[in-house]
Amino acid sequence: MSFNYPKNEKLKSKISIGLLFSEGKSVSKYPLRLVYHSGYLAENEKIKMGVSVSKKNFKKAVDRNRFKRILRETYRLNKHILLDNLDKPYAFMFFYQTKERLSYEEINTKTIQLFEKFVAQNSKKESSEKEDELDK
Repeated sequence: MSFNYPKNEKLKSKISIGLLFSEGKSVSKYPLRLVYHSGYLAENEKIKMGVSVSKKNFKKAVDRNRFKRILRETYRLNKHILLDNLDKPYAFMFFYQTKERLSYEEINTKTIQLFEKFVAQNSKKESSEKEDELDK
């Protein structure tokens, strides 16, 4: 298993980010939020991830950058939860949404819970879509 966060997994495209905010769905586990949208990635790409920390909650760039580093690290270590359960490509945006300064361990635990909640939510949708196709 590879615990890396290569350049081709970073969400940078303005078009993809725009699609996330206009057509994306979200799942939350306080204080984290994951906005996602399926499709629109290159054939060899399975996942794209971006992170964001609000300037409203943390005025100093030093603080925002610290939490972005923590979010990227927790994603890097736990992305196997997503990759093992995805059957189509997804673009994600990962948000830290509180003024509280949680520890790395707390954020890591919440990240795992958030990814598991996303997988549970989407496996239900995919199975119901497959059942609908079989009924036709």
